[in-house]
Amino acid sequence: MNDDHWLVRPTTIRKMWIYGIALLVLLTVADLFYHGHPHFGIDGTFGFFSWYGFVTCAAMVVGAKVLAVFLKRRDDYYDR
Repeated sequence: MNDDHWLVRPTTIRKMWIYGIALLVLLTVADLFYHGHPHFGIDGTFGFFSWYGFVTCAAMVVGAKVLAVFLKRRDDYYDR
């Protein structure tokens, strides 16, 4: 009997990826049928919230990697 938690099983992880991508695609396609009221020019473009969220998340990851270069310490920092 496999005692792994259901969230770490490979089949569950694969299903979560598939459902997540499907949800993202559906929400982006729904942008075709939704008439928003943009306050700026760029937020009226197709799929703005999808690509803006992706770019912002990627920028935060890159920013965290750059910040880690300046903030990291040696493994024995507290042992001295």
